Amino acid sequence: MQKSAILTLSCTDKPGLVSRISGFIHSHFGNIISLNEFVDQNSGTFFLRIEWTLDHFELTDDDLKLAFKKEMREIDASWEIHFSDRRLRIALFVSKYDHCIRDILWRHSMGEFDVDIPIIISNHIDMEKIANRYQIPFYHFPLTKENKKKQEDAEIRILEENQIHTIILARYMQILSAEFVAHYPNRIINIHHSFLPAFIGGNPYRQAFERGVKIIGATSHFVTGELDEGPIIVQETVNISHRDKIDDLIRRGRDLERMVLSKAIKLQAEKRILVSGHKTVVFE
Repeated sequence: MQKSAILTLSCTDKPGLVSRISGFIHSHFGNIISLNEFVDQNSGTFFLRIEWTLDHFELTDDDLKLAFKKEMREIDASWEIHFSDRRLRIALFVSKYDHCIRDILWRHSMGEFDVDIPIIISNHIDMEKIANRYQIPFYHFPLTKENKKKQEDAEIRILEENQIHTIILARYMQILSAEFVAHYPNRIINIHHSFLPAFIGGNPYRQAFERGVKIIGATSHFVTGELDEGPIIVQETVNISHRDKIDDLIRRGRDLERMVLSKAIKLQAEKRILVSGHKTVVFE
């Protein structure tokens, strides 16, 4: 496949931004293959994702970033440039539930995700066999209140050694400390049932069943210091009827969790998510 560059950018909206950026790419012989832009009218913020091929581009990767920085020197913008030949490196965190990690590893083996998965980390040993099956190094960090800080420090060292960019919580049943989360701002993705906060605590599906819900869902989001309050990436729902039993809700919930988490990984790998305060702009 052709090597391409992807620019993601956000700044205060002003006339001529798309023209200026696309003109910069054209002036260096780049061929634009995808362009998505959005203006948040409430905040007056401009968001952009633009991708172009580098077959005839006259700048090296490093020179491109320097040249674009110079081009934008008069504009206070937050931006990143990514290259398609540098795959996103993710780590999977998991506890005992296996439906999400099995789905991720299967999709990855089929080439659905353009990512590398160098490591799997868990507070239990249950998923080690699955990791071995896919020949991915497995790290076991049992956690207690007394050793949590020490274990998280060790996890961070391993993540840095493996140059991990994004952490996927594939039903990791532990609350990460604020210090840990601060190391990876907008780079930790979690999945949970959409009953929160209506049905918090244990056994949410039984609570939903007893209340006779007519819809269930799942949500993927970035992790912040506020539990389950991070910017939302993907949400999906499915209708429920009075005929459905608790096992039906659990089964359908697992299906949604797998699908929603996989969508979030793909969006993150393709640089289609821009965070704006407590929200996201997702260019699907």
